[in-house]
Amino acid sequence: MVRINKFLAQCNLGSRRSVEKLILDGKILVNGKVETSLSSQINPDKDIIKYEGKRVNPILESIYLMLNKPKKYLVSTKDDFDRKIVYDLLPDFGTNLFYIGRLDYMSEGLLLLTNDGDFAEKIIHPKYKLQKVYKVKIKGKIADEDIAKLRKGITLNGKKTKPAIVYVNNVKNNTTTLKMTIFEGRKRQIRYMLKSVGSEVLELKRLQIGTVKLNKLPVGMWRMLKPSEVTSLLSISKINTKGN
Repeated sequence: MVRINKFLAQCNLGSRRSVEKLILDGKILVNGKVETSLSSQINPDKDIIKYEGKRVNPILESIYLMLNKPKKYLVSTKDDFDRKIVYDLLPDFGTNLFYIGRLDYMSEGLLLLTNDGDFAEKIIHPKYKLQKVYKVKIKGKIADEDIAKLRKGITLNGKKTKPAIVYVNNVKNNTTTLKMTIFEGRKRQIRYMLKSVGSEVLELKRLQIGTVKLNKLPVGMWRMLKPSEVTSLLSISKINTKGN
């Protein structure tokens, strides 16, 4: 027996949280009846589970890949304004790939994608506290007291961010290049953090998630994660959870 949300995540319907919404919204049928209980247990060998009228089954082959997202590509499955999306850069794997976190339209760098909903949840959820490292170019200089504020945490929309690791890498031609590490993933978080201390972001590039680094992967190119990289990400999330 297995919990229904875990089973659905294995069926390539999304992360654990997104499939829980499908259950609560009454969109999942178990043996012909609507199932809305998140604690429901099912037998994958005997029970028939359907979504949108079709029977769903676990995906046997898990895919984990990294993409070096270029600027002016949208992290979305579609766009009403016909802008380019990151899936334009990927082949058809015959399975739904979920992006893990986002990079905004003008940002670039490391983006992870997978068809493993449980894996996606462990990478994206704040409780797992995976570090995300960015190279950020800002206009002008930044004062030491503002760097101190970023390191302590900035209040955004009434909630304080977790302390960031911030270093100045370079000051040149009226710009400053920072290396920033954060441990959560709010929408446009780094841009808003820097805006709150009066700095304008000119360029933003994600270099690393957990122990997985972009390194020299060319812009617009992708590669599969090594098994050791997948194991490392899962190990970090497990250790961090135990530390809560």
